[in-house]
Parts: sequence; structure tokens; C-alpha cells
Amino acid sequence: MRNHGRRMVEAMRRAVHRDATEVAPTEALPIIDDATVLRVIELAMRVAEVMLSVGASAKEVVLAALRITGAYGLRNVHVDVTFNSITVSDHRHGGEWPVTIMRVVRSAVPDHYKLQRLQALVREVEEGLDLDEARRRFHAIRRMPFRYRASIVILAQALLAVGVGAMFGASWSILLVTLLAAIGVALTQAGLARLQVPLFFSQIAGAFVLTALTVVTALLARMGVEPFVDVRASIVVSSGIVLMLAGLAVVGAAQDAIDGFSLTAGGRILELTVQTLGVVLGILVGLELARALGVGMSPPSEALPLGPLPGQFVGAVIVAVAVAVFNGAGMRIIVVSAVLGIIAWGGFAVVTAAGLDQAPASFVGALVASIIGALMAPRLHVPSVAVTTAAILPLVPGAAVFRGLLGLVESGGETEHILFATSSLITAGMVGIALAAGATLGLFIGSPLARTFRGITPVLRAVGRPTAGGANVGVRVSDEPPR
Repeated sequence: MRNHGRRMVEAMRRAVHRDATEVAPTEALPIIDDATVLRVIELAMRVAEVMLSVGASAKEVVLAALRITGAYGLRNVHVDVTFNSITVSDHRHGGEWPVTIMRVVRSAVPDHYKLQRLQALVREVEEGLDLDEARRRFHAIRRMPFRYRASIVILAQALLAVGVGAMFGASWSILLVTLLAAIGVALTQAGLARLQVPLFFSQIAGAFVLTALTVVTALLARMGVEPFVDVRASIVVSSGIVLMLAGLAVVGAAQDAIDGFSLTAGGRILELTVQTLGVVLGILVGLELARALGVGMSPPSEALPLGPLPGQFVGAVIVAVAVAVFNGAGMRIIVVSAVLGIIAWGGFAVVTAAGLDQAPASFVGALVASIIGALMAPRLHVPSVAVTTAAILPLVPGAAVFRGLLGLVESGGETEHILFATSSLITAGMVGIALAAGATLGLFIGSPLARTFRGITPVLRAVGRPTAGGANVGVRVSDEPPR
């Protein structure tokens, strides 16, 4: 009886406490020589570097590096991403020194087709691609030139401005002036980029050229010169503002902040702020110069109305396609961006028709497009950040920015005009925050849903890897179902 009670107490103790003797004192370690470790880390770091420089978020960069190193048997790798550098370190077992490599990242220039190819390479590595072949393919991807010629990029930028004008119901004469002004801005910024002028000054120059051309158009309209008589300057400048803000990675900055990459997010947000200030300064200088020459424009008394609903959707599609093209996207990303542009603007139009303001309507439009984009991206093998960025660009508040700046310059000290201008600028800021929040929340919600719908469950799969002793050792974690 006593033994029976003792066994019951022992069983209860084992049910509550875990016996240390049941835990293996060591784990099976892959035997990989230092030369192979260096080659694996170097590949992971170079892929991460290029991904960050072409527009990927910090979280995507870290996951890509860890997927590559894990696929080749390295289990204790740490990846540190800042705004302009990447560090990859493998903490070796035992008393060996860690292997650490750091690389400085160049300033980001979006290239979504190259990002798409890099993500495909990471998937192939996880499927068992040989290390030497993976390195060869990476170097081929890294050396790929930008997908489109400079003339096509400039034309896409000009069409973006035309798309914004179409959303406001512009006539053919206004669209023609908008096209010419956008080409002038694009050529100015392209020329300054060749001279390696910092982007801040390039933004100032582009905004000044845009404002100067608009002022000249307004002067010709006052003189009765056709076809400039019915040109509304506010549409021209608003379209140009969206053009210059189209390259700002608002989604990536907000996503980094929410994902916990504070240093990277801080750097991106500061860069976005400086570039936006460049646009503001360029417009202010242009307006002040026009005012000094006696060619001032009357401050607006109300928000710029949108055009007919079909024209709004046509303009949204043109903007989404143009953004995808000058970000270097392939045909698949362009088509998805056009579809998501329609969806985003549809969400915006529905919420606006319900009586809500521009900021919550922009949030809903960005949220819906981002969720659907995150669901479609894995199936179509396209980067979600690429299609999301192109889809929400039609919602950028270029008209509100111009109304506020013009109202401040031309207010003449009148309280009513100053208050209206300040309100417009506050609205523009709220819309920008709403777009970033909606797009980021959509990616946060849509990515797990996409994995759930695909039926993905983490599984362990043995994969042979080259080792120092010639044996094949290594187990990797895959997010694909067993074949």
C-alpha cells in the first residue's frame, strides 16, 4: 500500500515537473567548415543588401537572410539591419569565434522587378538549390540593369501626372499642360540625378520648375491665349506634387516602425520628411517669385472637387500603372497594381459617399487594397510592397498640400485664408498618416491570412548539405507542405 502511494506521488510529480534527465544534454550539430560558413553568410548578406536597396522592408530583409542561412544549416545566425548597413553574424558552437560580416547599403532606389527575382531566388534556395549555383544566380540578378530606359521612365512620370488630372475631371487642355509640366519636372530631376545632386535639392528644383510653368500658364490664361484660358493651375500643381511624392516609400517606413525596426524606420521617416520639405520649399519659392513679379494666384476658398466617377477610376489605374513602371515592375506586377488601384479607389469612393472625411476614406482604401494585395502576392509571386505602393498612390493628397501652401503665400494676413490654408495642410498630413497606417495594417492582416488559405504548416524536412567531412547533415524548417 505504501509503495502504491509512493508511485502515485511520483507520477503526480512527473506530471507537474519535468525531469532534467529526460532532456538531451546536447543537440546534433551540423559540421560545416569555416570557408562554407563564410560563403553562406556572404550570400545572405549580399541578398539582404540588394533587397533593402531596392525597396524591401527591414523585416523582409531579415527573414530572407535567415531563410538562406537556415537552408544551408546555420542555426545561430543574427541579422542586424539599420538604415544604411547590414550585419550578419554566425555564433559558432563551443569556444569558436563568431563569423561576422558587415556591409554598407547604398541609398534606396526602387526596383521591384529585381526584388521579385531576389525573392524567387530565396525560395529556390529553400528548395535545395546548390550554394555555388545560388551565388551565380545572385550575381546575375545583381548586375541586371533597370528594366526600362530613361525615356520610358520619364514618360511614365508624365502619365502619372496626367492620371491625377483625369481624376479631377480635367479637360484636354489642362491634361496637355499637366503633361508638359510633368515632363519638365522629370527632365529636371533626371538631369540633376546625373550630376549626383542630392535628392533634397532635386526636389526643390523640380517643385520650382513645376510652379514656374504653372504661373506662366496662368499668365497666358489672363492674356486670353488659347488653349490656356480654361486651365486650372491648381490641378496642374497638384498633379506635379503627386509625381514628386510618388517615390517616397511611406509604406516601407511605417511598416518598419510597426515591425519594431525603430532605427531603420527613423532613418526612412527622416528621409521622407526632408524630401517632402524640398517639395514644399520649391513651391513656396516659386509662388513668392510669381507674387513679386505681380503674377500671383488667388488663394482657394474650397477643396478641389473630383471629376466624374468613371474618370476617377481611369485616373487611378493610370497612376497605379505609371508608378509600377517607373519603379521597374514587370508585367505581372503592373497588372496587379492596376487591379488594386481600382480596389483602393473603390474603397475610398464608397467611404466618401457615406459622408466620411478624406483621411478615414483614404485609410479604408489603403487597408482594403493592402489586404487583397497581401493575399494575391504569394500566389502570383510578386512583392506585396510593390503592388501596395502603386495602389495607394492615387490617394496621395497633392491637392491639399498645394491648397495649403498657396493659401499661406497669398493670404495677405487675412485670418480666414490662413485658417483655411492651415486646415488643408493638417488634412494632408492626416491623409498621409492614414495611408501609411492602412497599408501597413493591411499587410499585417493579409500575410497570415495568405498562409492560412494556402494551408501552410511548418514542417521539418531533412535536406542534405555539403559538410567538412563529406557527410550530409542538416535539418531545415520549411513553410511549404510536404511533397
